[in-house]
Amino acid sequence: MLDAHVDSESTMKDQIKKSFGRGLAAAALGVGLLGHAAWAEELDPEAIERGKAATVACVACHQADGSGMNNEGAEPWPRLTGLHPDYIVTQLKDFKEGRRTNPSMQPFANMLADDQLADVAAYYASLEVVTAEPVEAPAELLERGRELALNGDWDRYIVACVSCHGPGNHGVGGTFPNISGQHPAYIVAQLQAWKAGERENDPLGLMKSIAQRMTDEDIQAVAAWLGQQPVLPENETE
Repeated sequence: MLDAHVDSESTMKDQIKKSFGRGLAAAALGVGLLGHAAWAEELDPEAIERGKAATVACVACHQADGSGMNNEGAEPWPRLTGLHPDYIVTQLKDFKEGRRTNPSMQPFANMLADDQLADVAAYYASLEVVTAEPVEAPAELLERGRELALNGDWDRYIVACVSCHGPGNHGVGGTFPNISGQHPAYIVAQLQAWKAGERENDPLGLMKSIAQRMTDEDIQAVAAWLGQQPVLPENETE
């Protein structure tokens, strides 16, 4: 009976893994095609200029080049360059409308009029990505992070990052952000927020359910590994 139970559980995990993977792949493909078309369109120079003027207050945290700052031990500020403009718009809307909360970010988001959100996103999308110096981490931790990011841990129903965030974790449209090369401290902060139920603006609660299955070491590992990956695919320079 024990062997039968183990076989049944293994079969169930395989079925869930395949079903989940196929569903996410189909969703990602649909969103990705739309996202690629949006990226391919030439950005409006006037929107970029309006966005530049609107981001005067943003540089204090996100830096003039949009590269953010890791700020280990303090509040980290995410890199905004390399993110899909639609994703930036969504997050700003969520801050403005209370679906996502952060004491530092909330006042600045509320300063922006609704018609300025796309301008701000266009401006950051127009900036060249400045790669930060990788944060050092033990080899064993990085290997654990690589395994989780690329393959997940199906014994604990932890889905691989690439299943949603796309090849290289470079993002899929405006729904799943580019997390490759993002500051490790920021990734840790967001995963911990989802795990604690403090952030809930993810599609279908996917991030919350995954983060709650991760240990603190898992979170540190995947953040460390992702932080050392290239922000853009190798065939893209900006």
